[in-house]
Amino acid sequence: MTTDVSAVVAHLGEDFLAQVYGRTYRHFPGEPDRFSGLLDWDDLNALFTHHRLEPPRLRLSAGGETLPQHAYSVPVTTRRSTVWHRLKPAELHRHLAEGATLVLDAVDELHPAVGHLAQELERHLRTGIQVNAYASWTPEEGFGVHWDDHDVLVLQLDGAKRWRIYGPTRRAPLHRDTDVPEPPPNEALVELVLHTGDMLYLPRGWWHAVAASEGVHSLHLTCGMQTTTGADLLQWLSEDLRRETTVRSDLPRFGAEEEKADFVRSLGDLVMKEFEDGTLLDRFLTMRDATDRARLVPSMPYVEGVPPDPALVVHLVTARARLHNDGEGCAVLTAGGEEWTFFPQAAPLLSLLVDGGRHRLDALARAAGLRVGQVAQLVSELVDGEVAAVGRAG
Repeated sequence: MTTDVSAVVAHLGEDFLAQVYGRTYRHFPGEPDRFSGLLDWDDLNALFTHHRLEPPRLRLSAGGETLPQHAYSVPVTTRRSTVWHRLKPAELHRHLAEGATLVLDAVDELHPAVGHLAQELERHLRTGIQVNAYASWTPEEGFGVHWDDHDVLVLQLDGAKRWRIYGPTRRAPLHRDTDVPEPPPNEALVELVLHTGDMLYLPRGWWHAVAASEGVHSLHLTCGMQTTTGADLLQWLSEDLRRETTVRSDLPRFGAEEEKADFVRSLGDLVMKEFEDGTLLDRFLTMRDATDRARLVPSMPYVEGVPPDPALVVHLVTARARLHNDGEGCAVLTAGGEEWTFFPQAAPLLSLLVDGGRHRLDALARAAGLRVGQVAQLVSELVDGEVAAVGRAG
């Protein structure tokens, strides 16, 4: 059984973006089998068996401190004199039984189903997603009372975990900030237990503490959401305004006071002109979508281009591609920091790719009224641009 990740996204509800996202926490009770097939203990064991995972990607945390790597692994020197650290299962088990929390970062890059979930969330929330896995066995808190500098969506995969939520003490704190948040109050705002199948959304800056205090082990995923703030907009605008001579000019360090004032006034006028443009925010967000990092998915064995094989399956490896008409009927696709202009007939098949999912070449050809060979040539351009991948179904 595999998890329908689109159903997971739909479970957020129609009011999530308008009333919850970035504003307040929300608990989403679920059925025990809601995440069946997404990631289980066997999957986690297999990841440790078949990958060489080292800190900080794989780590153990106890009492807010990271355990040293040598406490649960042993260095192995290969015959070519490279060194890697092999997990010692008995020591790993011992530290976990004594209260450590296991953390595996970016599991979406290691496990296909979790990667699919991350892409669906990226498409829905229009932001980058990184998914970390957390496992714990005791009431010990691995991280203490803390806050995160990004919003999170938590999926309780197995067992149960108690969350104490204190709320924020500084509005919209950043990783690079001018001040640190004040400590949280002594009493929690709310205390709840996530059971298998539940979800929890928590905005950034909300103090919380988490423990597997219900007498059962716990496995959950935390989907961290990339922030897009006013600081990002200002940084982009300062780069975009380099087109203006005044912005590129040296500061009048040795000029008269009047010259300095004129220079500052000119800069202010340029900035105000941009802020008075009602399209500024949309232009910035379009740029963010267009430059969204594509996920790493090679298309071997098709290293010399995509053959005109009707059964080949293609999908985009970025979830926030943009498709628009250039005003002359041509279809313009922006993705992964690149832009392609295609003939008008390509628009229907590009629309299918942008909407997500995996599509056979012959199905894309039928949607656009094109030959499979023409579609293969178009897809080859996207594969070369590292925003699409092809393979066999299944």
